[in-house]
Formats: sequence, C-alpha cells, structure tokens
Amino acid sequence: MILILDNNNNRSIGLNASLTFIGEAVQLLDESSFEQICSKYQQQECIVILGALQSLDHESLIKRYPILPFLLIGETLKPLLSIANVVGLICEPFNHEVTTQLLHDCQQYQRMLPTDHKGHKPHKSFDGLVGETDAVKDVRFLIEQVAKTDANVLILGESGTGKEVVARNVHLLSKRNTGPFVPVNCGAIPGELLESELFGHEKGAFTGAISARKGRFELAQGGTLFLDEIGDMPLQMQVKLLRVLQERSYERVGGTKAIQADVRVIAATHRNLENMIEEGSFREDLYYRLNVFPIENPSLSERADDIPLLLKELMRRVNEQSGTTAKFTERAVESLKEHAWPGNIRELANLVERMVIMFPEKVVDVPDLPNKYRYIEVDAYEPEYPEELLEKDAFNDIFSTGFSDYDSEPEAEFNQQGSGLLPEDGIELKDYLAELEISLITQALERFDYVVARAAEILGVRRTTLVEKMKKYNLSRD
Repeated sequence: MILILDNNNNRSIGLNASLTFIGEAVQLLDESSFEQICSKYQQQECIVILGALQSLDHESLIKRYPILPFLLIGETLKPLLSIANVVGLICEPFNHEVTTQLLHDCQQYQRMLPTDHKGHKPHKSFDGLVGETDAVKDVRFLIEQVAKTDANVLILGESGTGKEVVARNVHLLSKRNTGPFVPVNCGAIPGELLESELFGHEKGAFTGAISARKGRFELAQGGTLFLDEIGDMPLQMQVKLLRVLQERSYERVGGTKAIQADVRVIAATHRNLENMIEEGSFREDLYYRLNVFPIENPSLSERADDIPLLLKELMRRVNEQSGTTAKFTERAVESLKEHAWPGNIRELANLVERMVIMFPEKVVDVPDLPNKYRYIEVDAYEPEYPEELLEKDAFNDIFSTGFSDYDSEPEAEFNQQGSGLLPEDGIELKDYLAELEISLITQALERFDYVVARAAEILGVRRTTLVEKMKKYNLSRD
C-alpha cells in the first residue's frame, strides 16, 4: 500500500494516477486522517509519500514512524534525505523508471528491517534452520516467499548442507502444511524399482507384486513430495516424472486408472545439472520444470560465523537422544571456524556426537579436538601434582603390582624384597622409595639414550614430571 500526503492536490492526483496505472494500491490522505491511517498500516508493508504540509512538521512526522519508508516530493524537501527512513526524492515531472526504482528500494527497507520490528511473520517458525549470517537470512527469505505458492522448487548445494531441512520448511510454511511431507532419495533406490516406488503398482503387475501398493506420489497427496538427489534419477524415469509434472496425473505400474497428482514437488541435488544436460545425462525440459524457483543452500564454510549457534542446536539434539552433553571453549569454537568442512553440517554433527562420547558433561578445548580440527596453536594444560601425591602413587603401584614386573638389574636389596616382604630389621621407606625411583628413572633414560619424552612414556609419567624428578635427583647424562 502506498499512502500519499500532499496538500498540492493537482500533484497528488497526478502521482496517484501514475502509480495506479502501473498496478500499485494507492490511498490519498489529508493531514487530519494521516495519524489514524498511518498507525493502521505501519505494521504492514506500506510506503508513505510526503509532499507539501500545512499544519504538520515533515521531520517530526518522519521520525515518529521509523518502521515506515518515506519518499519526498519536491526539491525543497531535499535536506530531509539525511533522515534514515527517507529513501529518496521524487521530482516533477514524474519519471516511471525513477519512481519504480524508488519503490523497490522502499520494499528493501521493509524487507531488511531488524526482526523484532517486522510486523509480518510466517504463521509457523522455521524448524531447524539455524543461523544469523546473511547467507542463511537470504535462504529464509526465499523460503518465506515461495512457500506461499505451489511452484516447484529446486534446492541446490553440497552434500550435508541440510537441503531436506530447507524442503521441510517450505512445506511447513505453505498452505499444504497439514498434508504429508514425503521424502524420496532417488539415488538410494535401484532404477528398476523407482517407478513402482514413486507411482505404486497393482497386484500382479510384476513378479513379487502380491498386492496393490500406493506409491510416494499417492502418499504425498495434498502435501509435498521431496525428491532428493534428483540428479541420480535414470533417464527413463526422468521422462515419466516430466509427464506427471506436465499433466498432473499418473498411473500405477500395471494399472490403467489415472490418478490426479495434488502434490507440490520439491527436488534437490548436489550435482551440477546444467553440466549433466550438456553430457546428456539429464533432460533439459525436466530441469526447467523443476527449476521454477531455485534455492542455493550455502556450504558451512560460507557461514562459519553460524558455527556457535549450530553447536548449540546440535548439542541440544544429542542431549535429547542420549541425555548427555558437552561444551566447547571459545578458542575451540574459533578453531572450528577455520576448518573447510567438506562434509558441511553433517560433518559438524558427527564431530559433536564424538566429543560428547569422549568428554561427557565436560568442556572441550582445542587440544581435545581431533588433529585436523586444530587450527590454533595452544599448549595443553599439564597439571603439576604435589610431591606427596606422587610418592603415594608410586608406593601404591609398587605394593599393588609387586617388584618382579621390572625387567632391569635392581640393587641386591631390591631383589631380596621382590616378593614385597618387609625385612626383619625394617627399612627407611622414604629412602627406599627414592632409591627405587632413581634406579627406574636411570634405567629408562639409559634405555632411550636420555630422550626424556621416550623415557617418560615408558615410565607412564608426564614429560614435565620426569624433568622435575631428574632435577631433584640430579640425574643427567653427565
């Protein structure tokens, strides 16, 4: 709706006639009725054209309705172009091309309003389409526009980008949302069975057809049929699908009765269908039947800033299934943003599930991620334990496993006590454990030519712990 407020009657009547001629809905206002009508329309997509005013002030009027885009008439109002919601200026004589462009810009102003201020909202929210990047917002806009119609939709994009999620949202926001949503993966069904799968068959139509069976088209009656991986459909089936799309009717395999196809068709593929047309593996006429309204689904690498929101959503789903969750540190999320994600959202979902299994109810940091997801150089935290804990741990290990497990040349007293028996005259336990520790560390260092990392590994301690022990006992190659 276009609202015109201009005390220059000849000018407003002329502009009204011009806009009406090009098919726009127009309403002429006077200053007394402007406030009431403007309040009525401000929650809808409407444009206000302001000209000469007598009792109202242009600037205060424009600023009172920031949701509405304004167009101004006449050079005298040019200084008001600095106000944010003033989109442009119309000058006499009215130029069709300029006016049409300004109307388009006003529509863009309405469309790109912050979400909290939009008066028009779909009757159902988007399901599973998570993200706030421009790429995702564009997809949502396309879904919202095409859902109002029955046009065929072709969803393009790499594997794992969530093409079925887009298809389901088109269905949910359409007038067919009370009907069924029936998905079919054309690449997962053998070509010789695909016709029966789509159109159904009559009893005895072929060997093994012991009873009549409805096809996916019939099951989707009154709803939406989603043909995933349409690029994998054999050529002979492409011909039959084209016929159904053209005539809106089909027959079961082995049947003669025509069945009306009251079905909205949405197709999807990760293949380049135009290249397939050139190669002769996809029919051009079917392509144009399906490609009435294309939606390009962005890859995850194109919307990396959505990863925090996607992690939250995927973690919620894992928690619903398993009752377990995990969290990611900020630097772990930043590292994930650097990944190329060839498997897209499906790959991210697999990673989330793996991290929950490995670190249930814990926090995942960069060193905890698989190697290929580590793009930030950070030092893994290595705890330093009090000496009392380490000595107690060593003591427990010795007396729980026995001394005979060590394949070395321990001191004579150690051999005598291999059974773990206490001598009659007793021992100095602290000195005894220290000598045992020195002996084992020395053997490990000599075995691996004083490569500390290898020695620490064979002793089952951290490298930093072994270095501290070597300093304590003054153990070095020299």
